[in-house]
Amino acid sequence: MTTAVVSGGGTGIGLAVARRLAGRGLEVTVLGRRPDVLADAARQTGATPVVCDVADPAAVAAALDALPAEVGVLVNNAGGNTDLDGPEPPPGDLAALAAAWQDNLRSNLISAVLLTAALAPRLADGGRVVTLGSIAARTGAGSYGAAKAAVEAWTIDVARELGPRGISANVVSPGLTVATEFFRGRLSAERTGQLVAATATGRAGTPDDVAALIDFLAGPDAGHITGQVLHVNGGAHLGR
Repeated sequence: MTTAVVSGGGTGIGLAVARRLAGRGLEVTVLGRRPDVLADAARQTGATPVVCDVADPAAVAAALDALPAEVGVLVNNAGGNTDLDGPEPPPGDLAALAAAWQDNLRSNLISAVLLTAALAPRLADGGRVVTLGSIAARTGAGSYGAAKAAVEAWTIDVARELGPRGISANVVSPGLTVATEFFRGRLSAERTGQLVAATATGRAGTPDDVAALIDFLAGPDAGHITGQVLHVNGGAHLGR
């Protein structure tokens, strides 16, 4: 496995993953929507930047020529809580409510489905697929939590479909993770304190905490781990 593709690889967890995989010799391609952010990530990691909205079928199809002919590791990191991008739908506005739910499903589930389906024929035997979930799939967070719960269900199908080729598929599910763009600067100190207090470790997670687990799952020693949800949340939620 000498090549890796990381969606949402320009910042936060995706950037930390790209740095780790490149650091152990993989040729990494990072995908994202913002050319300037990707260019900076490429300078930091040596990765190849490819501008692409992975939730857009046409954009994914158009990007295929720029992606590796064989992919050893696919990390579906693109996504986030689109509810944080704007106001809540007005009460009784069912069209706005439907649009808000569709936005989170598109950003978190459809993005992973499209990129994985597009690259499945290029995945090397014995390859790895890792998709980012969230503690919200277990603790609830409206349409975002529902979308991440759907990621967990979909990953079971991916694991079963690709397993005969020795390809594993897993979900890495972070809790509170700082030094990312996730909260759009809207997380208050009070709420941060509440989330940290819910952990057993007494601290927030970091992108490197999550990237370390992804790096292991992407490596040669994790071949018999598949169809699983692995939590990185300091004990804020116990996966049992």
